[in-house]
Amino acid sequence: MAKWDNMLSILWMLRSGKKFTAAQIAEALEISVRTVYRYIDALGASGVPIVADSGHEGGFRILENFKETPLFFRTVELKAIVDASKFAKGAGYPYTDELAEALGKIEQSLNDEQRQDLHRHTSGVDVIQSAFRPAVGSLLRQLEQAIVEGRTLQIAYRKENSATAEERRIDPYGLAYRLSEWYVIAYCHRSSELRTFRVDRIEDAQPTEAFFAKPDPFSAEDYFRERSYREREADGPMALIRIEGDPMSLNALCDHWHMHHYLTERTDSEARFLIDVPTMNKRLPTFLLMFGNGIKVLEPAELRDRIQELAARIARQYEEEDR
Repeated sequence: MAKWDNMLSILWMLRSGKKFTAAQIAEALEISVRTVYRYIDALGASGVPIVADSGHEGGFRILENFKETPLFFRTVELKAIVDASKFAKGAGYPYTDELAEALGKIEQSLNDEQRQDLHRHTSGVDVIQSAFRPAVGSLLRQLEQAIVEGRTLQIAYRKENSATAEERRIDPYGLAYRLSEWYVIAYCHRSSELRTFRVDRIEDAQPTEAFFAKPDPFSAEDYFRERSYREREADGPMALIRIEGDPMSLNALCDHWHMHHYLTERTDSEARFLIDVPTMNKRLPTFLLMFGNGIKVLEPAELRDRIQELAARIARQYEEEDR
């Protein structure tokens, strides 16, 4: 057991209110008595009020007022940790087992009243987990390990709407989770530039003997933001887009990973975006249809016409099938 695990175990034993001799602690943790004294000294130096009573009834104990302290955390801090773990699990975080173990250690440190209080404060939040295929978790671990080691990977990657996977050699720089999907940002040796790969489309990943030096610092969030700005500047003339809608729909639209870079103004009922015309014409009509009647494009007329045309074409398709 690691040093800090042993120290926490000693702390939990003493928080029970009982006295323990160094020999009893050593036997319970399968460590030497000398090591027990060293850990006791380290806990004392960190501020834990451990008292050593001598004599026949002696042993180590902890002051009563410290036993009521929830492992240095306030209830709202513990709630934040538990709720964050739910979001991590819902996102397919690859270390959920280890996270559960850590939370278990925290809960063991609480008395019954504190544990019930924590459960009461965390019972109102649930996160519905996405349906990730089992291989995604192991892939995320493998990708993260390659990022840490700076190791080049050989992957088999299947593009959207492609029947077969293509071999790629990549240097993974970072992982990102957005729109319920995991992505790896990596330098692609075939294209000689940074590319984004959706993790669930990686059918196989094998480490190579090659290593790389990742740019320092590197941020996946900054990469996505900078890419949006580059596209915005490179695609020519800009158009002001005014969209009204209900608050929930506008929140979803304005918080979108790509759209929020174009947002210039927002009220309770309207949002304004400044976006390049090619992107507006190519991507926005289909994207905005996802919001149904929750939003309405006020201007420009060109975008309104394109959405109307697309919606009419979809309606005609279903009308023809029903005949």
